[in-house]
Amino acid sequence: MTGDHAGSGPTGGDDPTGILRVLVVDDQALMRSGFSMMLSVEPDIEVIGDAADGADAVEMCRRLRPDVVLMDVQMPGTDGIEATRIITGERLAKVLILTTFDRDDYLFDALRAGASGFLLKNSDPEDLVDGVRAVGHGHALLAPEVTRRVIERLTAATPPAGHDPPPDPTRSRPPTLDLLTTRETEVLRLVARGLSNAEIARDLVVGEATVKTHVSSCLAKLHLRDRVQAVVLAYEAGLVNPGD
Repeated sequence: MTGDHAGSGPTGGDDPTGILRVLVVDDQALMRSGFSMMLSVEPDIEVIGDAADGADAVEMCRRLRPDVVLMDVQMPGTDGIEATRIITGERLAKVLILTTFDRDDYLFDALRAGASGFLLKNSDPEDLVDGVRAVGHGHALLAPEVTRRVIERLTAATPPAGHDPPPDPTRSRPPTLDLLTTRETEVLRLVARGLSNAEIARDLVVGEATVKTHVSSCLAKLHLRDRVQAVVLAYEAGLVNPGD
C-alpha cells in the first residue's frame, strides 16, 4: 500500500522543498472546494487540481503525477474504488480515502485496491492535513474508527460466548513475533484493539513519539505494510482475541 510511486514529476519525498502535490477527488463541488482550501493554506502542500469522478482522477494522475490523491468513494461513473485500483496499479500516486462508512464493503474493497489510508469526512482539518502528510511520506494511515471496523469484520464470525470454536490446526504463531520486545508486543496488542497512537501513549504513559517508534519497529520486524496487516496478524496468531 505504501510503496513509492513511479513517475518523473516532483514528489514530496524527492523534492528538496518537501512540497506534497495533492489531487482532490469528490463529486460534490463544495467538498472539493472545502478540502482544497484547507490544504492550500499549508506551506508544504500544493493542491494541483481536482476531479469530479474516478475517470477524470485517473486521467489527471497520469498527466500531473500528484503525490497524494484525496479520494471520495461514492461517485457516479468510475467510483473511488476502481479509480484507486487503477492509480495504485499503475503506481501513479498514493491514495487517501475519505469515507463516511455508509457501506463496509467500500472500506474493504478500497483496502484491497491499494489505498494507503482512510479518514472520516467529518475529521478535524488538522487530521486531514496530517493524513495527507503521512500518506505522502509513505506511511499508511487509518483512523481508529477504521481499525475498529476492520476488527469487527475479522471477528464477525466469532461464535457466541460459551461456544468455543473448533481447534484450527493451520493457525500458528509467526516466528517473527519472537523478534518483538515485550513493549513492542504490548504496543501491537493495543494497535490490534483499534487504539490510536495517542490513546496508546496515554495507556502506557509514554510519549506519542515513543509509540510511533514502537509501531514502526513492529511493522519492520514483522514485514508488514501497515496497521491493517498488523491487526490481521495479531488476531490470526491469537495474540489478541475478540472481546479483549
